[in-house]
Formats: sequence, structure tokens, C-alpha cells
Amino acid sequence: MDAASVNLLREVLASTGWLERTRELGLALRATRSAGGLLVVGTPEDEPWHVTAHLSDEARLSGLAQLSPTLVRWAPPPGAPAHLRVGVERLRSAGRGETLFVVTEQRTPVPLLERVDDARRSGATILAVDGGDPELESLAHDAIAVPAEGAVLSFDAAQHLVSSAAGEIRRLGLRERLARLADRITGPRVSD
Repeated sequence: MDAASVNLLREVLASTGWLERTRELGLALRATRSAGGLLVVGTPEDEPWHVTAHLSDEARLSGLAQLSPTLVRWAPPPGAPAHLRVGVERLRSAGRGETLFVVTEQRTPVPLLERVDDARRSGATILAVDGGDPELESLAHDAIAVPAEGAVLSFDAAQHLVSSAAGEIRRLGLRERLARLADRITGPRVSD
């Protein structure tokens, strides 16, 4: 999907709430601290190549190295290039400052849920785009469920919007910059 198609999709979805949700998740992906610390994983039957490629493009175009993804594979072939040879055992060492981004339209298999739980316990941030899996969503810090039927947005389109939002360079206006400065000076707001 090219930039013009993404912009058209944004216009169509402007009043649905989907843009805000995908933008929130895209911005959460940026919280990863280092290049390669964004671990993208799917199921053994469906590896998330597409979103990984888009995140790689967004990292390059935006200059945000932390968006450079690491595709985590269930059965990487031994002769594959190094960047395509990262297996699920990598999730054991996931920790603070890293993000595990689970992308699956199907139910999450138990072995993946176990690895996600381990990564969360080690301090990794868990994010997901899924087909509505309550077990995965209970482990995720933030998730977007895209139901297979009845949704305004397709699973593929949701991935495009999230990756596009992750790389979006947004310039703050004067009012927003002043508001942020005022918040830093005055400290957090405490409600009664």
C-alpha cells in the first residue's frame, strides 16, 4: 500500500476511531530503545513479513532507528541471511527497553503465549494486532483487535496504519510546544 492509499484510507476512517487506535499503537512501537529491539513475531503458520517490511521502511524514512524491526521466526532455515535467521529463542532474552510486537489474525498458539508471558515478565513491552484473541490481549500492554467479520478495517489495513503511524514525523505547533513546556515546569496534575 503506497502513501496515497494510506492517506485515502485515513480519510475514509476519520470518524470511526480506528485512526486514533492505530496511531496510539504506532506511537507505542516508538518507545523501543534501540535498533533491533523491536521484535516482530507471528504464528508458525503466518510470519508477519509484510508489517516487518513496512516498519523497516518507516525506520529508514523517518530516521527512527528504534523502529528497525527484528523478524522472529519459528523455523528459520540454517542457510538464511543473519537477519532472517532469528528464531523464537530470541524471545527468552527480550527485556526492558525492547518491544515484542505480536501480529496474528488467528488464535495465538500456547507456545507463543508462553513466550509472550516470559518476555513480559522480563520487562519487555508487549503490543499486538490480532483477530480478537482475549488471551493474547490480556498479556499485551496495548492491543488492537481486528475482527475477521463486520469490521470497517481489514487486518492488512490495520497493519499499514500502525506501521505508518509509527514512522510519522509530526511537527508540534506553537501551542502544543508551550503546553508541553508548561507541563514540564508545573509538574504532573493531581486530581482531587
